[in-house]
Amino acid sequence: MALWAGRFSKEVDETVNAFNSSIAFDARMYAQDIRGSIAHATMLGDCGIIEKSESEAIITGLKGILQDLQEGTLEFDPNAEDIHMFVEAELTKRLGSTGKRLHTARSRNDQVALDIRLYLRDEMEHIKKLILDLMQTICDIAEQHTETIMSGYTHLQRAQPITFAHHILAYAQMLKRDYERICDAVDRMNECPLGSGALAGTTYAVNRQQTSDLLGFRQPVENSLDGVSDRDFCIELCCALSLLMTHLSRFSEEIILWCSWEFKFIELDDAYATGSSIMPQKKNPDVTELIRGKTGRVNGDLITLLSMMKGLPLAYNKDMQEDKEAIFDAIDNTELCLKTFIPMLRTMRVLKDNMRKAAAKGFINATDCADYLVKKGMPFRDAYKITGTLVATCIEKDLTLETLPLADYQAMTELFAEDVYQAISLDTCVRERKSYGAPSPDAVKIQLQHLREALSSYQKS
Repeated sequence: MALWAGRFSKEVDETVNAFNSSIAFDARMYAQDIRGSIAHATMLGDCGIIEKSESEAIITGLKGILQDLQEGTLEFDPNAEDIHMFVEAELTKRLGSTGKRLHTARSRNDQVALDIRLYLRDEMEHIKKLILDLMQTICDIAEQHTETIMSGYTHLQRAQPITFAHHILAYAQMLKRDYERICDAVDRMNECPLGSGALAGTTYAVNRQQTSDLLGFRQPVENSLDGVSDRDFCIELCCALSLLMTHLSRFSEEIILWCSWEFKFIELDDAYATGSSIMPQKKNPDVTELIRGKTGRVNGDLITLLSMMKGLPLAYNKDMQEDKEAIFDAIDNTELCLKTFIPMLRTMRVLKDNMRKAAAKGFINATDCADYLVKKGMPFRDAYKITGTLVATCIEKDLTLETLPLADYQAMTELFAEDVYQAISLDTCVRERKSYGAPSPDAVKIQLQHLREALSSYQKS
């Protein structure tokens, strides 16, 4: 029988019951639901709202339900409307009328708001650890490649010489921001809505600070309407996950390019690639392609949450039941992608010689050639024009700036001397880019040091 049966003269249609039910997806919050109920029962007993003996019996009963669910001796009832009603019904089955006292001074509105905050807080610990593992993996790879020269790209065209370490550490910086964004979102979320009731609090003399403290929250939510109707925390976390997935997708796109025969900068381990059903030569980077695809899915979850909330008046509306499937999907897919991406990256082989050969062919030292003239007193725009003309000459003669005869240089300006070849060598170009955050080995080592310091700080917190 439905909890609200006293108000209604007939049973709810079976299709409506099925439509209304959320047990199929909110059952995953059973541990958080029971944890919240234990805190609530403790407070009810301590405040004298129910007898202490009843409070203790309820707590014992809840712990028994939790143990049975964890051990698989108790199964979820698919006919229950949601996880809250399932737990309460099971408790009442075990304790009789004492179990019915648990819901005193509480509504399912503040109960679900509590459960999802607890669940997201727990899940973000897993996500945060995976982000740190990925950052650590990137740093470990970068440390081996501070002098592995490759071309940096703009518009997917070879642009300027950098190192492989410098390139992949850009992703470590993105992940660092992702980690901090999730931490900030969790901190804002860490307020307890329990005690908000349906929307207007309660007439019972509850101790909201006690339940907040028991559940590890910073403080109780200050406004009961906001406590039951806020889903900012779902949206903010999903936004952070969406951005994290966008970074994984960008990295995945580069790996897909680097794996191709046109680049051949890396080779994935056989355990993280697949073949073709018809083309025996193929080695496909399916993991990274799936990450690109799943990024669209997580972005869709964010749009679902934003669209769900955009027209809702205060306070709780049934539309908000849609929050869980969207945020759960975002969490599940982000976690799955991270768990797959980390070992794939850790086991890939970097083809340094191919990177170096590609870098030698793209005139990526042209800016350094112009800078050579600037350092000898020529205005940059004049040096830029001369260098552009020299590149055109190289293309015409099928040469590179390194192989162009000195006579061709000096035909443009007498400022060129034999030392131009040293100035435009790829090693010099990279080594001399010493500005803070640049790709020189020394600058990259500073970046690595700061990232490792940040990792150490995060792991201690």
